Amino acid sequence: MTESSQPDAERIRTLLETESDEIKQNTRLFNAGRYDAIEGVGEATHEQYRTRAREIKEESIERLPDLIDRTVETVEANGGTVYVADDAEDANRYVSEVVADEAADRVVKSKSMTTEEIDLNEALEADDVDVWETDLGEFVIQIAEESPSHIVGPSLHKSREEITELFEREFEPEEPLDSAQKLTAFARRFLGERIDEADVGITGANFVMAESGSIALVTNEGNARKCASIPNIHVAVAGIEKIIPSIAELEPFAELISRSATGQDVPQYLSLLTPPVDTPTMDFDRADEPSFGDSDAKREFHLVLVDNGRRAMRQDDELRETLYCIRCGACANSCANFQSVGGHAFGGETYTGGIATGWEAGIEGLDVAEEFNDLCTGCSRCVNACPVKIDIPWINTVVRDRINRGKDPGFDDLLVDGLVPDEEVSGTPLRKRFFGNFETAARIGSATAPLSNIVASSGVARKAMESVLGIDARRDLPAFERITLREWARSRDSHVEDPVRRVALYPDVYTNYAHTARGKAAIRVLEALGCEVVVPNVGGSGRAPLSQGMIATAEEKARAVAESLRSYLNADYDVVVIEPSDLAMFRREYEKLLPPETQERIDDGSYEIMEFVYGLLANGADVNALPAGDGNGVAYHSHCQQRTLGLESHTEAILERLGHDVLTSDVECCGMAGSFGYKSEYYDLSMDVGETLAAQFMEASDERTIVASGTSCMEQLDSLLSPGTRHPIELLDPGSK
Repeated sequence: MTESSQPDAERIRTLLETESDEIKQNTRLFNAGRYDAIEGVGEATHEQYRTRAREIKEESIERLPDLIDRTVETVEANGGTVYVADDAEDANRYVSEVVADEAADRVVKSKSMTTEEIDLNEALEADDVDVWETDLGEFVIQIAEESPSHIVGPSLHKSREEITELFEREFEPEEPLDSAQKLTAFARRFLGERIDEADVGITGANFVMAESGSIALVTNEGNARKCASIPNIHVAVAGIEKIIPSIAELEPFAELISRSATGQDVPQYLSLLTPPVDTPTMDFDRADEPSFGDSDAKREFHLVLVDNGRRAMRQDDELRETLYCIRCGACANSCANFQSVGGHAFGGETYTGGIATGWEAGIEGLDVAEEFNDLCTGCSRCVNACPVKIDIPWINTVVRDRINRGKDPGFDDLLVDGLVPDEEVSGTPLRKRFFGNFETAARIGSATAPLSNIVASSGVARKAMESVLGIDARRDLPAFERITLREWARSRDSHVEDPVRRVALYPDVYTNYAHTARGKAAIRVLEALGCEVVVPNVGGSGRAPLSQGMIATAEEKARAVAESLRSYLNADYDVVVIEPSDLAMFRREYEKLLPPETQERIDDGSYEIMEFVYGLLANGADVNALPAGDGNGVAYHSHCQQRTLGLESHTEAILERLGHDVLTSDVECCGMAGSFGYKSEYYDLSMDVGETLAAQFMEASDERTIVASGTSCMEQLDSLLSPGTRHPIELLDPGSK
């Protein structure tokens, strides 16, 4: 990894300048390919495979001790040897002994994150063994003496020109390597010779099938099967979580892994081996005569199953899901922050992307996970990308919570009594406590507005906030309203005769204290469509503390929300939410924070504002009660969590029905992600992510009204473009007629 001693902001700026362009191009290509491949197979079919894959992994991890025993039996019955290694040192010692017993001078390897995890190359090289990576990407970073930047594409951060310069400097080829074809041909010849001359071949294993002792290797280059079959000794190194019951369970993974990783319908090579492999493999890729392994020599196979913290992760209710990972990299490809800085920032000792937090916390420890954990903003884009439905944002939140509890908070004299549960006061850093309890600051700011806004925007205050709380002085702060939405609604004299529905409009923190205009518009729209509307006295959903890893505080707030809304739900009120991240709390995170029956009641009775309006119109509400489009068009950006919930289409449909020409951004993240974009070390990254969205809207037309469905999206777009971003509900406001 990049030296962690560098300040986060400096490291991120360096990566934005040196690696960002290549990472963006490649990860976005993979991500777009995934969408196309899913469309090709059909979303329903894809979801069926995801569901089945999840079930298989759940069962396999539950049965893991028995599956390990069964694997040992079958591999040994086939003539191979199995060694179950407790940790990296144990695994390396065993492999080194196998190599030493053969008096091997040269080892060739195919791509394996598990061997990367245990630092096998270093262990072998310490014994003066010549080790060569035969995957092109791994070969590149081996020569460059760098770590992988991506689980699937280790050298995605390098351009072809950089690789050409590297190869020509290191190998001094007779002819310039001035094309991708020449680069590939050179690597094929060079590595082919080393495979032919190797004494031992080492591979990973994407899947190990306990019933038959077979392994599955998924590659795009075919080098893995050569490493497995040409040298007379084959060593496969795999984490114990790679075991599945039998080949019957392989199908969904074979369907999902390449589609999720690179957007391919099927992998270039899916090799099923039941080693020791008796038949040597012909090498037709070489320019000279085909070569064979030594057919007279005895074939050996060693399967090294690595624990290295996995058994402990299996017993950890929160980290257990990490073991379902099939190492496809979809979480990284779908992540806006990863797309900008790659795994040399968003990653640990070995693993990169959203799932890396779980792996690094379980294998290396919280101190390693802490180095990059905050780069996960909880936007939830990876939730729908993961082929085995791992709740990656929750794992990141849990690890963040554990990191907090081990930290010295500092500035304890600034802590407001009762602001945070006792079990979190001892560990959570001040800045996270501030953002996690932003509702308190908003309440005070509103009560003292407009003075609070004047003071907060002063140079002295901004410097103090940057110094103490790390709030970047370049980021505009929200302006608080003296009259809250709740107070405004309570003071109105409004009555709807024979209401078609009764609505409890949930007053999220920003809508209640800062962006009251969208709340007022929502009330007027709902009333125009025949709904009776009340704004209940209810606090924040818990999203803010959850984003900071303050789970106990989030749970406390969730219980308070559930209690406040219970009487409305029991009286058949519909709970309508303006901020998508709060609705995501109700529908997703409350599953972790509340009893099932309580969460299900809130989930069943809650709707996003545009989702609810869509339902009203679909059930006969008068669309003429809402203003028609002005003909200038709308540029619409949907909040990340709104997309995860599958709700963005309601906004498009309503605006189009009202006559608006709608351009919906296909850029999936604005980069602000709530508190993330305020933090000094992440400001440059946040703005880099947002530039793609801003560029798309600027190219569309200056005449379009820019609308966004989330607070963070609106604030980010206002900072990137001319201020004036609106919430979609404001375009429906009858008061604007």
